[in-house]
Amino acid sequence: VQLQASGGGLVQPGGSLRLSCAATGSIFSINTMGWYRQAPGKQRDLVAAITSGGSTNYADSVKGRFTISRDNAKNTVYLQMNDVKPEDTALYYCYADPPWGSRYWGKGTQVTVSS
Repeated sequence: VQLQASGGGLVQPGGSLRLSCAATGSIFSINTMGWYRQAPGKQRDLVAAITSGGSTNYADSVKGRFTISRDNAKNTVYLQMNDVKPEDTALYYCYADPPWGSRYWGKGTQVTVSS
């Protein structure tokens, strides 16, 4: 199973960006999918997660600004980022949890918020 993330880039403060992450390969099913981020010199923190049933969880720092969604038929998770701030600058990693076994991780996609 591979996770391919896309959509990162440079955005101005107050702007928007949409990240996508598609899981491909021999996938039976996926439970929770989500996003972590890691800024230079800091630990990797959970940004948002969504279960296969659509229940969501957000870090306090992004509540009201970011929205996570998924397309189960496409095994794809999205992160809509609105009103971005310089402190949102980080490498964003997507993940997917299978019903059993280890978590799958995608390679990071860089998000830079700067004027």
